[in-house]
Amino acid sequence: MTEVRIGTSGWVYASWRGAVYPEGLPDADRLDYYTRHLFDTVELNASFYHWPREASFRSWQRRLPPGFALTVKAPRGLTHARRLHEPEVWIERILSGLSLLGDRRGPLLVQLPPDLERDDARLDYFLARWPSGTQLAVEFRHDSWLDLEVFALLERHGAAYVVASGAGLPCVLKATAGFVYVRLHGPDEHQLYAGSYDDDSMRWWADRIGEWRAQGRSVYAYFNNDAHGNAVRNGQTLRRFVTAAS
Repeated sequence: MTEVRIGTSGWVYASWRGAVYPEGLPDADRLDYYTRHLFDTVELNASFYHWPREASFRSWQRRLPPGFALTVKAPRGLTHARRLHEPEVWIERILSGLSLLGDRRGPLLVQLPPDLERDDARLDYFLARWPSGTQLAVEFRHDSWLDLEVFALLERHGAAYVVASGAGLPCVLKATAGFVYVRLHGPDEHQLYAGSYDDDSMRWWADRIGEWRAQGRSVYAYFNNDAHGNAVRNGQTLRRFVTAAS
């Protein structure tokens, strides 16, 4: 059975106070508010900068309600420092944390650096190291990766190509796994993470989601245009259009 999960990239932003979260809501209560009133999934981006302790994963497993999916972004130590080389130590550490999420665990987002050019052998080795059943979504930031052979490589390993929307990023509607992973970085043509999508854009994305579901694929879509709560409003609009079309 396919499912559609729509959420935001993170849940702690200063500009959300008053715009998304009620004034006076303690920072520690933001996640609980998010899960009760906003979405059934969220993308954890803090893990990119500092990989969480196991106690944090246990806490999220307790706090997140049944049916919620926490997507986690791979650490930059693996993607940007090691650039996927010798990933075994990092993979063991990542899997140890993710396993503690239990049924609240969503895909793992692997975002490659913008200066990392295509290297099929490196990507193939990296993907082959993960246990079967691990949901991986790979976001390329260098155009050299946009090739049919790379898409075929992802498909062989069951990894999802991240479909991206944002300034300077090619929007390639390619599905390579049983799920599609979409990151919407904002409609501004010159700056990532800025601007608010209009309703016509959200209807267009709802149609694309409908097409992927008709292929038997689930969809995860995350809004990263967080300024002033744009991501939340856009996500709610997209969810409304997807629901209406179902």
